[in-house]
Amino acid sequence: MLEEREDHKTSKSLQIMGTLRDLQFALQLKIEELRQRDTLIDELELELDTKDELIRRLQEELDRYRATVSLPGPSAVSAACSAQFEDKQRAKRRTVISEPFSLDPVTLAMVSQRSCDKSHESQRLIQAAFLKNELLKNHDEGEIRAIIACMYPTTINQGCYVIQEGTSGAQAYVLEEGRLEVTKDGQKLLTIEPQDMFGELALLYNCIHTYSVSAQTDSKLWVIDSKSYQTILMQTGLNSLSHSMELLSSVPFLQSLPEDAIMKMSDLMEETHYNEGDYIIRQGATGDTFYIISKGQVKVTEMKPGHEEIVLSKLTERHWFGEKALWGEDVQTVNVVAAGAVTCLVIDRQTFKDIIDGFVFDCSHEVPQSHESKVESDKDCAVLSSSTLSDFNIICTLAAGEFGHVDLVQLKSNIKCLFAMKVLKKKLILNNGQQEHVLREGRILMEAYCPFIVRLHKIFRDPECLYSLTEACLGGDLCSLLKDKGYLDECSTRFYIACVVEALTFLHGRGVIYRDIKPENIVLDEHGYAKLIGSRCLKKVEVGKKTWTFCGTLGYIAPEIILNKGHSVSTDFWSLGVFLFELLSGGLPFSGSDPLKILTATICGIDQIDFPKNISKSASSLIKKLCRSNPSERLGTLRNGAKDIQMHKWFEGFDWDGLCKRTLNPPVIPKVNHPLDSSACGHYTEDPVELCTNWDDF
Repeated sequence: MLEEREDHKTSKSLQIMGTLRDLQFALQLKIEELRQRDTLIDELELELDTKDELIRRLQEELDRYRATVSLPGPSAVSAACSAQFEDKQRAKRRTVISEPFSLDPVTLAMVSQRSCDKSHESQRLIQAAFLKNELLKNHDEGEIRAIIACMYPTTINQGCYVIQEGTSGAQAYVLEEGRLEVTKDGQKLLTIEPQDMFGELALLYNCIHTYSVSAQTDSKLWVIDSKSYQTILMQTGLNSLSHSMELLSSVPFLQSLPEDAIMKMSDLMEETHYNEGDYIIRQGATGDTFYIISKGQVKVTEMKPGHEEIVLSKLTERHWFGEKALWGEDVQTVNVVAAGAVTCLVIDRQTFKDIIDGFVFDCSHEVPQSHESKVESDKDCAVLSSSTLSDFNIICTLAAGEFGHVDLVQLKSNIKCLFAMKVLKKKLILNNGQQEHVLREGRILMEAYCPFIVRLHKIFRDPECLYSLTEACLGGDLCSLLKDKGYLDECSTRFYIACVVEALTFLHGRGVIYRDIKPENIVLDEHGYAKLIGSRCLKKVEVGKKTWTFCGTLGYIAPEIILNKGHSVSTDFWSLGVFLFELLSGGLPFSGSDPLKILTATICGIDQIDFPKNISKSASSLIKKLCRSNPSERLGTLRNGAKDIQMHKWFEGFDWDGLCKRTLNPPVIPKVNHPLDSSACGHYTEDPVELCTNWDDF
């Protein structure tokens, strides 16, 4: 009996062990099956990514094909050449900058004398061409009339060229009679018919034509050159600004405001038109608006119970009304009625309050230089004070540019001291009319002691070249980082945007505009902090003044620059918004298959743009506030200056003090190899090279 029990126990144990082995085997099979499924999922995801990339490339090819076969119409000439532009755009985004321009008496006289008589039919045809042109239709009616008045006629015989591919241009054309053919690389793209305009990009900057236009029949055209175009718009803008500032300065209670407050008010006042009999203000109604009469006259009337409306007074140009509404008295006690056509400059209470409060509470946004950066710059100055060009070894070439290249160099006396040397060919600078821009950049950067701007230490020269010695930031630029990652996360983007905000605050506090913010112009130092590099677009603008130079990078350029309205520091905040969009999405909000489409998309504004889902609501809010079409409404130009950007919800919790003290951990710490071996180094000329101190002697 005992033996039977033992045998039964043994049999049970064997069964249990067998069951456990079976379970273990089954578990191993399941684990292997799951591993195979994971491997299959990984393979399918890789295949899906490959197909997504193929779809993206095919979509790009389709876009280029559509652009190439686009039908004639506004900007069709440029659209037909879009594929080549897109390839170049992807390779490198070039800074566009026109020659310096000023309203000298000779230019004004030349433009005023160029006014040509035109028949009513010709005027209507040219105006129709302007109004269907996506770029030029955005000018004011008075500006278009002034431009048309300066257009002059020309005739082209059959078989002759109006534009030749590969040449630079400075004219735009409207065809009145005949027929023209557009070709590229010998292939016909489209036909230009009467009332079509072409070549308008050349009015903005000195561009190279990517197509040819020849006459199929004897043809008559109307021409406007870039100098006349820019002169008209600059003169119109200055006259309008001067008139509105004069009107505002004549109001007694505004005379105590500083000039830049008057200018901001001038920018924010809207020009409003009224017809005969229009009620501008109604008695008893609530109001919060102040008016200055720019043209025409109004009647001030009052309606008393049981009486007809009686006229109290008449107001004409330079008079104002509604001033009590600015201080909170919003019930109107009289009527104000247009007596004929009237134009008024109008501003509401809140806008006025923001301007006044801004100048009361925060008149200066200048950032003091940190103690650390001052000590560092003093140390550099001591090392470099007596150095000459021959004191440096050339380690390697870092980059090539439009007018020269950049070398990585080291001091022979201390090979651990690394610098960047920008070598610019004088001949190329002079041939491109960029002498003033290059020298202006040097003047500004020599005085820019800011930890968020690449330091310019010295400039040397010889008969052929200028040599600019700067600090070496070897962490690469943000363009390369963006290409590697596709787009950046919010935390990384916030850090780099903050660095740029600090750099702009420093420049703007000294009246300097940067005008070329883009990933290519922002480099990382060895610690991972971002710095603005030098740019030919740098310019100092006096308080209350504007500048009219067309410059920047397509897609980043603000609308007021494109439309030649005059611009100031507020243009940098527009570019900052575009920069933020690109870092978060990997693409530009204002893009297109050719330069004109990019420019017209910019003029249409940020509200027409669909934001990618990976851009958060708070980031979208910041971008839209930076990219307001009215320059004076942009975040950064309002009551608290750059502090309004810092206090935006998107920056909530960001340590601005830590950024300035360099205690924050950057998102990326660059791997920088210091090539200190001087055995294979090159040298600059041993000929005497003088320090460039007299900027007037190029």
